[in-house]
Amino acid sequence: MAQASTTKLRPVPDRAAARTMASVATTKLRPLHDRVLIRRLEEQDEKRGRIIIPDSAKEKPQEGKVIAVGTGRVTEDGKKLPLAVKEGDRILFGKYSGSEIKVEGEECLILREDEVLGVIES
Repeated sequence: MAQASTTKLRPVPDRAAARTMASVATTKLRPLHDRVLIRRLEEQDEKRGRIIIPDSAKEKPQEGKVIAVGTGRVTEDGKKLPLAVKEGDRILFGKYSGSEIKVEGEECLILREDEVLGVIES
């Protein structure tokens, strides 16, 4: 006669929520001068028919959220011009602009303010 084993299942922590909470906290990287640190916003998956496009074939999104900004651009006469974007703005940028880096284990992009194409109003 076999005994039925009873195992207690532990709930798996929601890693997406933990990652979101960690990204809300201040970052340890502050860009210099006229540079901006952004996180790409993932596009929503649209399923049409039965075709599934793998992640490797998808294009990288050109929309992001500003995580941190620099102090501003320094002109030739030594004045600082403040940046037009601020933390929390949703922006649009070029497909191949900026440099990809990892901050706190998360893929981010650092680019100059002149590479930002526009601010998306919500």
